[in-house]
Amino acid sequence: MPLDHNAIADRLIAAYDGVTTLAPITSWAPDFSVTDAYAVLDIIEKRRRAQGWISVGRKIGFTNRTIWPRYGVYQPNWAHIWSHTVQFAKEGRGTIDLRRFVNPRIEPEIAFKLKGPVPLSDDPIALLSAAEWVAPAFEIVQSHFPDWKFKLPDCTASWALHGALLVGEPVPIDDGNRASIATALPRATVTLSDAGRVVDRGIGSNVLDSPALALGYLARVLAGLPQFAPLAAGEIVTTGTITDAWPVANGETWSSNYGELGLDGLTFSFAEAR
Repeated sequence: MPLDHNAIADRLIAAYDGVTTLAPITSWAPDFSVTDAYAVLDIIEKRRRAQGWISVGRKIGFTNRTIWPRYGVYQPNWAHIWSHTVQFAKEGRGTIDLRRFVNPRIEPEIAFKLKGPVPLSDDPIALLSAAEWVAPAFEIVQSHFPDWKFKLPDCTASWALHGALLVGEPVPIDDGNRASIATALPRATVTLSDAGRVVDRGIGSNVLDSPALALGYLARVLAGLPQFAPLAAGEIVTTGTITDAWPVANGETWSSNYGELGLDGLTFSFAEAR
C-alpha cells in the first residue's frame, strides 16, 4: 500500500503545533525514504504558506561529518526557514523562550545572504560570488522524535529539525575580501560556551570541508528536487553546525567565538516570555 504523505504531514504538523513528540515515521513505515520525506515536506510547506508563513531562506542540516555516527545520519538535508523563526541579533545578543520547542539543542553556524543564484560548483570563490554577506549564527534545532532517535527520512520530513535561527552582525563579501574569506572559512575555529564555560570547539572544515561548499551542495540537491524553487537572491542560508548540537534550557546563556574568521561572536539567552 502506498504511503499516505498527507497523513504523515498531519502527524508532523500536529507534533510541531502541539509541542509534542511522536514515534519516528520509519518505526511504523520502514519503507519511508528520503524521497518520501521531501514529498511530505513539500506538502507541509505548501500548507504553511497557505497559513501565511513567509520563507526567508533555507537551513542545511547534518553537514558536520564528525557527528554523523552519533546520530546515525550520514547525509545532509535541508528545509525552509521562516520570517517568524529567524531573528537578527541586537548588539550581538538575542533572547528566545524555549518552551515552544521539543528537546531543543543549540548549534553555532555560518550563515550567508544570497545576492543571486548559486552555481553548481565546488569552487568556494565562485560560490561566495553568489553571497552578499557572511554572518555568525545560532540555530536552535529540535527533535519531535523521543531521545533524538531517528533516521534521515524522519528528520528530513520534520523540517530538518529546524526550530529557530539567530543571525549576527554580517560582514559584506566583495571582490576585496572574497578570496580571503574562502581561505579562512575551513580553517576557522569556533568555540561554543555556556555561561562562559567552554563546552565544545569545532573548525569550519567540519561542514562539508567548508561552509562555502555547503552552498554548492544545496544547489545540487535542489536541482534534483523540481518541486522546490532553486536558491535565489535575498535568501538567508545557514550551513550547519560547526560543533556538536548541545541541549539547552530556559535560564541559560550561551555564547560563541569565531576566532580569526573576523565575525563577532553571539550571545543567546533563554528565558520565558513575559
